[in-house]
Amino acid sequence: MFDYETLKLIWWLLVGVLLVGFAVMDGHDMGMGALLPFVAKTDSERRVLLNSVGPHWDGNQVWFITAGGAIFAAWPLVYATAFSGLYFALMAVLWALFFRPVGFDYRSKVADPRWRSAWDWGIFVGSAVPALLFGVAFGNVLQGVPFQFDDTMRSTYTGTFWALLNPFALLSGVVSLAMIAFHGANYLIVRTEGVLQSRARIAAQLFGMLTLVSFAVCGLMLLDLPGYIQVSAPEVGAVQSPVGKMVAVHAGAWLANFHQLPLLWTFPVLGFIGALAGMAFAAKLKGVAAFVASSVAMLGIIFTAGVAMFPFVLPSSSMPGHSLTLWDCVSSELTLDIMFWVALIMTPIVIAYTGWAYRIMRGKITVAQIEANDHSAY
Repeated sequence: MFDYETLKLIWWLLVGVLLVGFAVMDGHDMGMGALLPFVAKTDSERRVLLNSVGPHWDGNQVWFITAGGAIFAAWPLVYATAFSGLYFALMAVLWALFFRPVGFDYRSKVADPRWRSAWDWGIFVGSAVPALLFGVAFGNVLQGVPFQFDDTMRSTYTGTFWALLNPFALLSGVVSLAMIAFHGANYLIVRTEGVLQSRARIAAQLFGMLTLVSFAVCGLMLLDLPGYIQVSAPEVGAVQSPVGKMVAVHAGAWLANFHQLPLLWTFPVLGFIGALAGMAFAAKLKGVAAFVASSVAMLGIIFTAGVAMFPFVLPSSSMPGHSLTLWDCVSSELTLDIMFWVALIMTPIVIAYTGWAYRIMRGKITVAQIEANDHSAY
């Protein structure tokens, strides 16, 4: 149905959509976890927060798993290079994520306050650390990852874990964590009431402002940040090799796409408008509208990074000519075609049953409900 070049572009868009889906769906329960020790003060209040995402948090992991699987299947060179080069950072994410399912399942099994408090902080770590490190990873990708290929197309990573913790990457991590916490706070406005809702409103204002400021500062830093421009490549239809192109690096190059196609400025504008609208709706306790607005903000922020890098997917700082683009890091045409039809069929099904589940489980969670169902709720 589609030619090979079109399929490559479609899968670039689909991976972006999956990342946004992960940020929106898994982001609000991770945001709840990041806010858990601060918004809720008593054991019953913390159980209200946990049960607000209780029916959905594990199902939301589908977006995370699907996004990882799509990268593996559609961009195998990106998967292999990133997972080997960023191994320790990704292991830190994995180990932090372990606290989430274990914390949800075992936190309320024992009535000891010390036991429950320890698992509350475990859920916090399992929610905040991955959100922070995902942003740090994006920040490092924008700066270029130090890798190169040898004659057998085996990648070699020459960086260190500590080099990943540079100022721009850490600020990108702040953007990621702030927008996740902002989104989680807006979700809590929808699902809670009374003092918990009031605290969630304050958290939404705080993290909404932090999202705006950190996103703006990252944008200003991009003006001087070295970016990548593809100077030459094999002709369309010829064999596309990751090492068969020339790439130039100079400051401000990540803004070139915005200058060439001004319509792309829509994405950073959506990031700012979504955050401002989310804060305004949260201040008035209009939780559903605030949740939609923070979802729009996350879409704008994620696609801002994506379109700035286009067509690069994983730039190489040590050997720019070996950078991976959406044209030369992909699977075969047959693989992309089969995956396209699978995604076309399954994605609406996932969205439909997710919407149905949220509709069935809608409504406020209260302390009285938690105490009345002490042995069945989280």
